[in-house]
Amino acid sequence: MRTMKGLRWLVIALVAAATIINYIDRSALAVMWPGIADELGMDKRDYANIITIFLVGYAIGQSLFGKLFDALGTRIGFLLSIVVWSASIALHSAARSAMSFALFRALLGVGEAGNWPGATKAVAEWFPVRERALAQGIFGAGASMGSIVAPPLVAFLYAFVGWKSTFILIGALGLVWVVPWLIVYRSGPDAHPWISAEERAYILTGQRAADAAQAQYVPTWSQLLRHRQSWGVIAARFFIDPIWWLFVGWLPLYLNEKFHFDVKQIGIFAWVPYVGAAIGALLGGWLCGRLLQRGWSVNAARKLVIGLGLVVMFVASLFSATADTPLLAVLSIGAILFGFQAAISNIQTLPSDFFSGKTVGSLAGISGTSAVLGTIVCMQLVPELTAGGNYTPFFILAAVLVPLVFVSLWLGGRVAPVEPRESADSAHNPQQSTIKESQ
Repeated sequence: MRTMKGLRWLVIALVAAATIINYIDRSALAVMWPGIADELGMDKRDYANIITIFLVGYAIGQSLFGKLFDALGTRIGFLLSIVVWSASIALHSAARSAMSFALFRALLGVGEAGNWPGATKAVAEWFPVRERALAQGIFGAGASMGSIVAPPLVAFLYAFVGWKSTFILIGALGLVWVVPWLIVYRSGPDAHPWISAEERAYILTGQRAADAAQAQYVPTWSQLLRHRQSWGVIAARFFIDPIWWLFVGWLPLYLNEKFHFDVKQIGIFAWVPYVGAAIGALLGGWLCGRLLQRGWSVNAARKLVIGLGLVVMFVASLFSATADTPLLAVLSIGAILFGFQAAISNIQTLPSDFFSGKTVGSLAGISGTSAVLGTIVCMQLVPELTAGGNYTPFFILAAVLVPLVFVSLWLGGRVAPVEPRESADSAHNPQQSTIKESQ
């Protein structure tokens, strides 16, 4: 059978395509909400409750699919995830109340959650350590591209076929994606029939140093949670992810309430901030990889890029609070999302920096659940924070969360392969190790 050069890039391109579909499906309700709310008689509190129920399903799905990906593998895990979320978004066409929207939204959350532990696991399997942040950035850019495509696409479909048919049409996108996925993703790089010997050697050699340190350690969930590194990732995701979700969930409503935009105008403006997000995802991944090539340690490279992203987020959040025109608003929000994606593309790589491929999905799933819990708290605050159409407290909330991300990663310690607690304790206390051996 003929081999294919750069097969790993085709794999990550498919993962990015799934992420684009994920965000088109996720964003559709927000874009069409002004029209749906008018037709069905719902308000901003109904919207907040629907999003919260979605996030509950998303939190459950993160840990569930994290474990499923480790147990069933990346190929089948992604298949299950995208089939569930595609069916659930199509079912939105049958919703007639806040309760029915919430039920279908919960199922959507469970299915869509699998995309993130699955993408992290695919990156860990298919990329050497020095390319992982860039690969993570590519699939992160998929989230941004989905958010760029969604407003004009959904607004166009809404104008011509209405909201019910729009949900059915975008639900079909995921089922189309399944075909190339099953054809291309036959196995990991160690056994894939299409991969060249050179690319296989390049990938596996680039993983070998980390794998040698991690190969004998596959912790259970309880063991995983005994490490400060795990809690650093979990806490960082708890504080940083709500910032992204504030804009994914509320940007269309912000434009509608503050600037009186209708669905068509939302379609024209709401995609702009995600251009900044896409650039941030690619630049954050590229910069970290470049630093690693120049001899920087993984610890220094990851933390520098994350730190730069956090600084941009903090400054832009404060500026956004005073933006008084639609153009200034979307541009400043674009800067926030630029910084977010530069940081998150490296934060999401940390599970594969700390643990072996057999554990990456589990930690990615647990930290994803933590991210959703933080988001639920923030989502419930938004209706009160924005009472009367004043969105300044909304942006201040985003700014306050940024330093907490930095503190979480600092407390998580050095970015390096994690040793079993017993091995680490013995290394710090040789006398104790000798006593145990003599016993």
